[in-house]
Amino acid sequence: MRQRQHTLLLPKAREAAARLWGSMGRFAFAPASARPLAALRIGLASVLLMQAALIAPIVSELYSRSGIVQGQLLDGAGAIGFPRIGHLVNAFSRLGVAESSVIAGVGALYMLSLGGLLLGWRTRFSAACAWLLHLTLMMTAERTNYGADQFANIFLFYLIFMPSGAALSLDRAFGRAPPEPSATARLGLRVVQLHLCLVYLSSGVEKALGSAWWDGDAMWHSLMLPEYRRFDFSWLADHAWIAVAAGWLVLLVEIGYPFFIWPRRTRRLWVAATVGLHLGIAVFMRLHVFGAIMSVFTIAAFGVKADPRQTRAPSAVARWARRGEA
Repeated sequence: MRQRQHTLLLPKAREAAARLWGSMGRFAFAPASARPLAALRIGLASVLLMQAALIAPIVSELYSRSGIVQGQLLDGAGAIGFPRIGHLVNAFSRLGVAESSVIAGVGALYMLSLGGLLLGWRTRFSAACAWLLHLTLMMTAERTNYGADQFANIFLFYLIFMPSGAALSLDRAFGRAPPEPSATARLGLRVVQLHLCLVYLSSGVEKALGSAWWDGDAMWHSLMLPEYRRFDFSWLADHAWIAVAAGWLVLLVEIGYPFFIWPRRTRRLWVAATVGLHLGIAVFMRLHVFGAIMSVFTIAAFGVKADPRQTRAPSAVARWARRGEA
């Protein structure tokens, strides 16, 4: 009797496993449009070009040995084993090239690579150059890095391998990119989506483990610290419940991100809430680049449709014309 039950259960278990495997395969590899990846490419390149334009007037203070961090302190401040502008300065000094020229050359190449990425010209090559040059700049002025730089470098690295040039690009226009949709576009999109879910969930849980985001203290400090303060929020002292509610809302958006961003019924609401959160960070804390980059990530990953475009059925006039030709 038991053997008969095992014999009956085995095919059902195999069928359930096959369905699960099929669902996982469709989730990760079902052909998808490259439009979300193209939106990620265009948005990230645009924000980084804006950042580059903002720091261009103070580039020598950040990356020169006679800048804010001087001499060997600048060369030794970065992590060992990573590329830095100091390495290039030492190499080109043997050819008589000045440090200022090396810094200007690195900056020009960086902006050119971002321009190529923005337009989708030799997309993977442009992404690789932008990633390497961005990493070089990060390691040279490591003390000035914060979350925006780290996230940008990670997603530039992703773009080296993702088919982001298969849509809205010069590569697509010139026929150098594979036609969409594709399984690699779906896999690339899933990597971005899962990465964002892990980031927001871990950030929200970390905040929730302390008391600062529950009692409004974190919101008060974020709005009133001199390095972030842009407007006078001293009136919050008389309306503490607003800071408490804002802290709870941040926790809800971040912890709820991986749970409410996937269902279609709540996806638009959570995309809007997340973008609103980062717009608030940009406006009230002056972290414009961080707010813009994180907004781009969520909009590209969950706000742009990845389903392949359906081919429209021919109209009645077209069908009539075909019959006439026949």
